[in-house]
Amino acid sequence: MRRVALIVLLSIAVLAGDDKDKPRFSPATALSYPSHQTLDKITLAAIPYVTEDQSKQAFGKVNPAQHGVTPVLVILENGTGKALRLDLQAELVDPGGRHLEATPASDVVYLDTNIKQPRLPGTSPYPNPFPRKPKKGPLNTWEIEGRAFAPKLLPAGDSANGFFYFQTQLIPGSKLYLTGIKDAASGKDYFYFEVPLEAPK
Repeated sequence: MRRVALIVLLSIAVLAGDDKDKPRFSPATALSYPSHQTLDKITLAAIPYVTEDQSKQAFGKVNPAQHGVTPVLVILENGTGKALRLDLQAELVDPGGRHLEATPASDVVYLDTNIKQPRLPGTSPYPNPFPRKPKKGPLNTWEIEGRAFAPKLLPAGDSANGFFYFQTQLIPGSKLYLTGIKDAASGKDYFYFEVPLEAPK
């Protein structure tokens, strides 16, 4: 009995050590990144996560950039003295001025270029009345949705961070265009942000 108890205690200690050794994802302050902008006492930083090291820190074994998805970490810091409502709309703007809307994290987990498009109704002599549930793709990992930008309210003096996902490779000279920051009490819109996306060198 004592031997069993000792084995259990040793197992718990080993597992605790494993968790301690795992790298934690904790971004720095917005001002510490070169790609940041401050408007009306709101500071925003936008960092594309495209390298292998970045991906390991944020997404573990999965590298979204290898599957044609550019994750952009957004850090917002509220220095206005007022609470902010966040109905954020994020777009990636390439050097040619073309805008690409962010793909919801709940859709990113289903992305897979190898998945065939569903058959159109009427094209099969034996139509299936029960549509198949879409298969999850190679980006089906909890970090994709778990680390997406989710806050809807940012209290005075607080900060928030999370990822937006774009179905494109990062082109040098691209920018993040962000709207949807409002004064929580009055509903007044704050000015949009446009921050250069600088890939690590």
